[in-house]
Formats: sequence, structure tokens, C-alpha cells
Amino acid sequence: MTEPVEGELLAWLGGRCERVIETACAHVFLAEGLAYKLKRHVDLGYVDFSTPERRLWALRRELEFNRTAAPDIYRALRRITRQPDGGLALDGDGETVEYLLEMRRFDDGAVLAANPAAIDGGMAEALGRAIAGYHAAAPLRPEGGWSALAFTVGSNAELLRALAPRLDADRIETLVALTAAELERQAPLLMARAANGFARRCHGDLHLGNILVEDGRPILFDCIEFNDLLSDLDVLYDLAFLLMDLDFRGRRDAAVRVLSAYLDAAARNFPAGLWAGMAALPVMMSVRAGVRAHVSAHSGEIETARAYLEAAIGHLSPPPPVLVAVGGFSGAGKSTFARAVAPGLGPAPGAVVLRTDEVRKRLARAGPVDRLSREAYTAEFHDLVYEAMLADARSLLTAGHAVVLDATFTEPRMRRRAEQLAADLGVAFRGAWLAGPVEVLRARVAGRTGDASDATLEALQAQIERHGGDAVDWPQVDATASTETAASAWLA
Repeated sequence: MTEPVEGELLAWLGGRCERVIETACAHVFLAEGLAYKLKRHVDLGYVDFSTPERRLWALRRELEFNRTAAPDIYRALRRITRQPDGGLALDGDGETVEYLLEMRRFDDGAVLAANPAAIDGGMAEALGRAIAGYHAAAPLRPEGGWSALAFTVGSNAELLRALAPRLDADRIETLVALTAAELERQAPLLMARAANGFARRCHGDLHLGNILVEDGRPILFDCIEFNDLLSDLDVLYDLAFLLMDLDFRGRRDAAVRVLSAYLDAAARNFPAGLWAGMAALPVMMSVRAGVRAHVSAHSGEIETARAYLEAAIGHLSPPPPVLVAVGGFSGAGKSTFARAVAPGLGPAPGAVVLRTDEVRKRLARAGPVDRLSREAYTAEFHDLVYEAMLADARSLLTAGHAVVLDATFTEPRMRRRAEQLAADLGVAFRGAWLAGPVEVLRARVAGRTGDASDATLEALQAQIERHGGDAVDWPQVDATASTETAASAWLA
């Protein structure tokens, strides 16, 4: 199809719409309640839309792939046809001259990139679990994973080197060398993960600009359909784009909440190798930052590109892991405190928070906030939950990632188990014991809703009767202080 025909299409569609959004690969025409996407007639090397057949192939895949996560947004393929009088029509009786994708129009302001500061803990939690569910249902792609990451590493090197006159050539070469070395080091792990079900047809472009929130629910849209090397990925590399994006925007708190929720949800569907894969997260986040570096530079945002370049280098020199254990009676605010300190610990985006409340539900095959019956709370099951949490922590620490354990730890033997785990692995250990007036703890337990904890007033009273007089040698934290104040003081 020739350029004059494309120009005719643009003029005709533009006359029917309120606004046009231009991207490197498409024109998006916004009308009342609807949006139409027309593929550009381009060959950019990594994507070829130069022929009608290629554009139709891509549109069909875009509709199919995006209907998985956003079925109400991606509606149908529509034909642009030639009328007898030479004009154009939508789904007319004449010859088809082009295809386009019809979508439901949504509020631009509801896209997370428009207001990343508005991502609260509940939304971050929902986002992590939604992405885990999306990945669990995605088709297997064992030929992807490492090969897809290696392709992008090579592409980044080529594209960044071409930008050396505008960026810092020495820093580019530093990043290229560090990335290549780390990719080679992680290759056996990544190849094994691909063979074991962690390489799937993923979103491929999972940053804040492609996540919409409607009715309090995150919706993933605009996944990559045009190049399997960019979409047949290790699931953790898919998630890494969002984690890097949040981290770069100063929302490490949201990123680590997303990551912790994702891992808890993914552990219900993926094999145990899920945790070991975290060893590759630094290079995955680095590669994602490298992509944004050259994209930003090509858009003329040179200072932003330099910042991404430095972020990419920084991800490849992560701080050592640390094990933190947060204990206290029910209602002391352990989970809130754990989430507050997690972003400041270990490699980006911070420590994974492992909660016995969530591990318990996972082992019982219950939903994360489903209530278990009192019969489930046996001494044997109690020990099994701690064993599972510590095993997950061992895998994460071995992979080089920091961990915060969130549990009552009322029993000295369990506190010693956590300390011994750190000693066995040669990582630093820090404990925190949250303490506060009994009336405050009771009020919090009584008012708790929509949380993984099943703690009742009776359970709290039993904890106090059994262990209220015990001496705990972990540093005490005032459970009544503001979370920010308590977390800052403890971290300092």
C-alpha cells in the first residue's frame, strides 16, 4: 500500500475522530466512546508493517493477545472499504483497502503512568497478584526466556553505542560489559527456567503506561504482538519492566509490594524454582532500564536517557542481601512495619516480605484473604507454615535477594531458627519486636478486615497469656508510633 493511500486513510479517519495519538508503530484515533488503531506503513527493523499482509497479521495477533487481560477494551477488527464513488467506508460492500482495530475508549487519566503517586498499597498488592494470574494462564514458550533476553541485551548494546555522541561513551561501554558478563553468569539458570515452565508468552511491555485502573481493578493492555523475541519471555523479566519503572520513578515502596504479592501468588502455580530465579532480577531490571535509555535518547530526552543509563549500571552492582525478622503479638502492626522497611533493604526494589499469614493460606490452598477454620490452627500446621516460610527465605537469600519475615515469632525457638538461617548463609540478620499496649492491639485486631490474618481477640489473648512475660532480645519498636517514624528509626 503506497504512502498516498495511507495519507488518504489518515485524513478520512481524522475527520471522524476527536483526537489522534501518534506512536512509532501506529496511529490511534479517538472518537466518542471508541478508539481505532491503524498500523503505520513502516519497517523499523524490529517491526515490519510495510505490507497489508503484515499489518493484518499484527492486528489479528494484537486482538488475540490483548483479549486475555482486557477483553472489554479490545473489540474487533474492522475493514476500511472503497465505495463505488471512490470514497471510503467502514465495513462497506466494496474492496477492502485496509484493516484497523476497534477498541473501547478509556480515560487517559486512569492509566497509572499519569499518576504513579496514587498507587497505594492495596493497588500494588492487586497489581502483583493480577500479573501472577496473567502469567500462570499464559501459553508456554520454552524456546523463549534466555534467548529473548540475550536478543535484547545485544540490541541494547548496538542502539546505545550508536548514541555515544549524545550520551557518555565510557558509561555505555561499562554497561555493555557488565550486562554481557551477568547474562553469561545467569545463562544456566535462565535456560533451566525456560525448560521448567517459566518462559511464556508474556505482555512484553509491562510498564505503568500500559496499565489501566477501572473500578479499582488493574487492567493490562497494549502488549507486544509483532515480535516473539520481545514477548516470549521469562515471566520475571516481564515483571521486571514494571519493577524498574516504579523504582525509577521513586516508588520503590510500591515496587516491593508488587513483587511480594506476585511471588506469593505465583508460588501457587509455578514450581519451586520460582524463588531461585530472583538471582537474575538485577540483570533483568538493568536490561529494562537500558531499553528506556535508548528510547528516551531517540525521543530527544537526553538527561532522562542518562539517568536510565546510570540506573541500568546501578542494578548490576546490587547491595548484599540481609535477613530481617519482624515479630510481635497480633495487632502490633508487623505487616505495616515490614512493608515500610522492605524498600530500604538489599537489591532493588527491596526485600521480599514473607508473611506466615499468606504462607498459611497458600499451604491450605485457600485464597489470600480467605478465612481458615479454627481447626486448621494445629501445632503441626503452625510448624509447617514456619518451615515453608524459612525455606522460601533460604531460596531468596541464596539468590542474593533480601527478605523480611513477618510472623509473631512469640516462641524463642522460632526466633533462633531465623537467626540461624542468616548465620548458615553468611548474611546479616536484624530482628525487630513490635510492642504496644494491650488495648491498642485488641482494637486493631477487632477492626481488621480484608487482610490475610485470621487473628481473633481470643488468639491475641492466648498469645499474651503464653508469652506476655517472656523476655525478647530483639530490639523493641514502639507499635504505637507512626510507621514512618518507627521504620526510619529502626533502619537508622
